[in-house]
Amino acid sequence: MAQTTYPTESPAAAARYNQARRRLPMARALDESRFFPTILLGPILVFFLVLNVVPLLWLLGVSFYRYKLTASRPAQYIGFENFIDLWKSTETWGLLGRTLTFMVLTVGGATILGMVLGFLFWGSGRMPGRRLALTLLFAPMVLPPVAVANFYRLMYDPTFGIINYFSEKIVGQRFDFLTNKDLAFGATIAVDVWMWTPFMILMTLAALGSVPKAELEAAEIDRIPWLKRIWFIILPHGKFILMLGILLRTIDAFKTTDLPLIMTNGGPGDKTEFVGLSLYRTGFEAFQIGDASALAIVTLLIAIAFASIYLYVLNYRETRAQLK
Repeated sequence: MAQTTYPTESPAAAARYNQARRRLPMARALDESRFFPTILLGPILVFFLVLNVVPLLWLLGVSFYRYKLTASRPAQYIGFENFIDLWKSTETWGLLGRTLTFMVLTVGGATILGMVLGFLFWGSGRMPGRRLALTLLFAPMVLPPVAVANFYRLMYDPTFGIINYFSEKIVGQRFDFLTNKDLAFGATIAVDVWMWTPFMILMTLAALGSVPKAELEAAEIDRIPWLKRIWFIILPHGKFILMLGILLRTIDAFKTTDLPLIMTNGGPGDKTEFVGLSLYRTGFEAFQIGDASALAIVTLLIAIAFASIYLYVLNYRETRAQLK
């Protein structure tokens, strides 16, 4: 008569072995069940609902009320009045215009510089110290924006700032970058571009890494010009990664708050007051929760519109081919 062989001679181990064998069919049935993916995604879905969907629904509901935290009267339902006030306000349109201008210039500048530097580093695989240079180059991306803003506020200082020191040596004059109405906007843009260009370098290197080497080697053998290689070989393969980076930067730049808050506090006047800073002031300084919620909903819709445009551009060729 054959005897059952256990992994060890211990009775306790034999009991655990038999228990595991009895549970094996149940595990297989669970693995093959159509509800198994839902069970795995359950905790993530609960987390998403609690921290994203519920606050968003509350925000949408509050946007239809005149609600001020410091007021003695209760919240009053006013329908779409908050949104109508935003539509009629010239300050809102100026705010959106400044924010969009800031977004286009910062994202465009970081993308162009990031792609240029990414191509340079990609073609310099044998350069001594390449890894150290990349590590140092990525440092601005991992620094907290609050620290970067304080750092550059000191560098821009007209009395002891290092930038004004070189400005005086070169042009013989010091500039008050952060309080001058003609310079504050550009100074803020320069800091944002400096901070996020490494991110676009990283996305460019990732996009270049997705290009098949065989196609690049064939282009090298055929001596195809670099512009044609970029347009016909690199961009078709790397456009998804590049567009993802541009999309993330666009959304992030559109809601920039920390840089202007610390560097200029939105000044001089309203030259560097963007949507994120206006939301902060309306909601957490003026405590106008209804107005801030309406502006936040508008900001969310604009961000969704940008994401939709990017996705359409990414899938334009495929959609056009399907229509034909």
